[in-house]
Amino acid sequence: MTQPRTITIEANGLTFTADEMGEGDAVALFLHGFPESRWSWRYQLPLLAKMGWRAVAPDMRGYGQSSRPKGVEAYKVEHLVEDVAGMFEALGAKRRILIAHDWGALVAWVFAIEKRLPLDGLVIMNVPHPGTLARARWNVRQWLKSWYIGFFQLPGVPELALTANGGRAVVRAFRESAIDKSRFSDADVEPFRRNVLIPGAASAMVNYYRANFPGLGRYGAGPRIEVPTLMVWGEEDIAIGIEFTQGYEGFVKDLTLNRLPNVSHWVQQEAPEKVNEHLTAWLKAKGLAQ
Repeated sequence: MTQPRTITIEANGLTFTADEMGEGDAVALFLHGFPESRWSWRYQLPLLAKMGWRAVAPDMRGYGQSSRPKGVEAYKVEHLVEDVAGMFEALGAKRRILIAHDWGALVAWVFAIEKRLPLDGLVIMNVPHPGTLARARWNVRQWLKSWYIGFFQLPGVPELALTANGGRAVVRAFRESAIDKSRFSDADVEPFRRNVLIPGAASAMVNYYRANFPGLGRYGAGPRIEVPTLMVWGEEDIAIGIEFTQGYEGFVKDLTLNRLPNVSHWVQQEAPEKVNEHLTAWLKAKGLAQ
């Protein structure tokens, strides 16, 4: 299989390291989540390049080899949205797709809600629209699932937990919650383990939670998303209840939902064949395959 090129992108006053496949001004930008990196999209980059897109997966701010600004405020979602806009602009994008998972998906939702730049398509994996987060206030089961958000507010302690024993907590995060653990070999998780040990990286990663919870629900009152949207959801997500895939009529005009049974939160890595099958069908159905 052809390997991606590693590039650097200067955007929003920062430098982003990214993997890239394909050419042209139709850009599919992939946004990863916690505690991941651009490596999360190794199975999807070749597909989008094959379908005519310049597929680009950056390490988001604070992660991997990308810039790591200091301080909690630097990780507010409005700055993350500007990172995405800046990367699209730096890449000369005339057509744009966002494909995103976990924290990347929250950023993608806000980017689309605010219509920061026109999108041709939006793909979300295992994170609900901010407007549905209000339901969590009355959902005791979801409070229990989201315990780690409270833990991440503590000063210093989460960083120690993430980096202890050579970053073994990051490895456990994948393996203990995955259904198909064979997808998370030592080679598969090594980039994530290694990245959390970079000086300052653990704090940057946790600062996404410190800077934005509570408060993301305010974006749920924004305008309805008009761009065609695909949601792919691993049903065995231990962090977010499956009920958050419902009730999108007022939030998204054109939503396609594909639920994957016996697949965990790490959907695009654990079930890449199924995810890519749904991506292919949706891109063709929406006229986004070139």
